[in-house]
Amino acid sequence: MTLRLNVIIASTRPGRVGPVFGKWFDNFARQHGRFDPVLVDLADFNLPVYDEPRHPRLAQYEHEHTKAWAASVKSADAFVLVTPEYNYFAAPSLVNALNFVLSEWHYKPAGFLSYGGVSGGLRAVQSAKPLLTSLKIMPIPEGVPIFSYQQHLDADGVFKPTEIIEKSATTMLDELHRWAEALKPLRGAA
Repeated sequence: MTLRLNVIIASTRPGRVGPVFGKWFDNFARQHGRFDPVLVDLADFNLPVYDEPRHPRLAQYEHEHTKAWAASVKSADAFVLVTPEYNYFAAPSLVNALNFVLSEWHYKPAGFLSYGGVSGGLRAVQSAKPLLTSLKIMPIPEGVPIFSYQQHLDADGVFKPTEIIEKSATTMLDELHRWAEALKPLRGAA
């Protein structure tokens, strides 16, 4: 059975470029062939700032947006978080989405495709990793940082990856697959 990989577009703001990178990575993962990738856009869930009356550890969700988000997270074996960097930190929409559910994240690995200016979004990645580990997500070291991302978009806004970006994506997918397979017994026990 092929493992499911949720490629999550984290930015939800108008004018965002995240879908460009998310769609590219979804297609790249499809060609890689070791996962069944699913493109997930946080904007489609329209999650407000956390609004459930009960703690997420209880999984007693009342709102339809939470139930839909929980089902999406639960269905995955691994994640790629496509995220920009906002003020040296992870996108607020990503932080909120991570906190919305709890056990649905457990024992799954995550990699990052980050984008930004000179840092390539790496500061956002580093700020998010402690939260991931608190949710029992294994953030892997391999990632795909896209430095000065505007330089990788053509006049029509199409992403033109370099050889190093493609190699980084392959390496990250290989490692995500190893971790997803290794953590499978823990997911089954949970």
